[in-house]
Amino acid sequence: MRTGAGFFFTLLMAVGAWAAEPATQTPAPPTASTSALPRPAVDTYHIGVDDMVQVSVWHNPDLSVTVPVRPDGNISVPLIGDVRAGGRTPEDVAADVKQRLTTYLRDPQVAVILTELRSHEYLSRVRVTGAVHQPVSIPYRQGMTVLDAVLAAGGTTEFANGDRTSLYRRQDGGGVQPYDIKLDRIMKKGELQSNIPVQPGDIITVPERAF
Repeated sequence: MRTGAGFFFTLLMAVGAWAAEPATQTPAPPTASTSALPRPAVDTYHIGVDDMVQVSVWHNPDLSVTVPVRPDGNISVPLIGDVRAGGRTPEDVAADVKQRLTTYLRDPQVAVILTELRSHEYLSRVRVTGAVHQPVSIPYRQGMTVLDAVLAAGGTTEFANGDRTSLYRRQDGGGVQPYDIKLDRIMKKGELQSNIPVQPGDIITVPERAF
């Protein structure tokens, strides 16, 4: 009996000592750094005169409109009248419309989408050059990714070195920031980590393989 009690006491002591030790945390698996990834275009694009803007108010189709930005920088929205859009982001305009609609609606849900970028005809284009079937300069569209742009250029040629593709983007300070694009992995393996959203003015260059 003593032997059993002693064994039980020793076991309790061992368990207590184990519990008293600081828990060893399993480190989180490494994740790809996002610091080098560009921000989506909708975060930085500022609406200009003649851009087409779609204002959608959830469950209120009569208040939803698609209108151009007038020369004075305003758009007209039913019920609330003129709203300043020029020089602002879609998110800013949506927040303004929502705030003004709260006078008439309870918790309105508002989305503002750019359907056509007319104010910066060439500044807003995306260009694809190099080893593609048809080098192109295409109008930027909201939600466009690297893959969308390359497909618009007819895809890559048999000589393309897709995983050495580069995207070049102008920076606010005047410089140009390159980003590495693994195009072969995107197109052939479905690895979309580098299939990043493009921004107006981006240039995508697909080099040829060295033989």
